[in-house]
This record gives sequence, structure tokens and C-alpha cells, in this order.
Amino acid sequence: MELKSCAITGHRPTRFKWKYDEKDARCKRLKREMQEQFILLYELGVRRFFIGGALGVDIWAGEILLQMQAQPKFSGIELIIVLPFEGYDAKWDDRSKNRIRFLIDHSTETVVAGKAAEPPAVCYKRRNYYMVDRADYLLAVYDNDRSIRSGTGMTVNYAQKKGLSITLIHPDTGVVSQNTDK
Repeated sequence: MELKSCAITGHRPTRFKWKYDEKDARCKRLKREMQEQFILLYELGVRRFFIGGALGVDIWAGEILLQMQAQPKFSGIELIIVLPFEGYDAKWDDRSKNRIRFLIDHSTETVVAGKAAEPPAVCYKRRNYYMVDRADYLLAVYDNDRSIRSGTGMTVNYAQKKGLSITLIHPDTGVVSQNTDK
């Protein structure tokens, strides 16, 4: 059986109505919905999951996937973390740095897509494309607000061009939709 993979992308918490409050019921709902989608993807044969190491969705996805991986029925999960460049998290608070460090320490593999000397925007784009180029599916926590330019929006657009099956979870409503337009 060919190993299937899924890239995960999403807005930073500043775009969410609850911001960084993970105790908010809407954040808890989003995390439950993400886990439900990961289970569905696993049932479709997805074993390798790529996250970009960003605050919010990436970290939450990584934590959820590691919790699932600890269960015997999901032991085949591989977590691949694709960082934009070394030191990208330099301005993060200690708690967030510890969370990403834990994910890196427990991931199957960590890839650094760019170099700190390069413009950050180039490194973030390279990271996102790296994940999509290696994925069969994209799961995006995305509000589809095309009036705001975002890395998540660009990643969704790139995945559409590449013909990936895309699952969108709206961050505010929790509504899940499939976008399989090729």
C-alpha cells in the first residue's frame, strides 16, 4: 500500500475570534473537528502528516496527531514538521517555544525549508510548497476571505493547482467542506 500524506495549514490565532484563548469553546470545537478529520484521513490510508511549525493550527495539529499516534490503532501516524528557517520562532513566548520543541523532539522527521539569511516570505512560501508537493490531501483551517492576503490562502490555491483533495474547516463556524476542484 502506497503511503498517503496530508499537509496541514491554517491561519494564525490572531485571525480567530478567540485569538490565543485555547479554553474558548470555539477553539475546543475546532480542535475536535480537526481530530475528526485526521481520523477520516487515517481511514483513507493517510499516515504521513506535514505541519509547518507555526503558532495555532500547526501546533494544535501536531499535538492532536501525537496524542492519536500514542493509541495502538493510530500507531502508524508519522508527523513531519517543516520549518521555514532556523530561528523563525525567536520572538515567541517560552510556552510556545516549548510546545514546538516538544513536537520537533517527537516528530518522525523535521525539515528546514529555507535559510535565515533569505527573506522570511520566501522561506514561508517554500515551506508551504514543500508540504503540498509531498501531499495527497490538504487540510486547511481557512475562512476563505479572499480580501485578505494570507499564506494559508496561497497554500490552498497552490494545492488546488496541484490537484490535491482539500478539506476546509471554517475557523469561526466549524463547518467542514470538501474542495476537490481540480
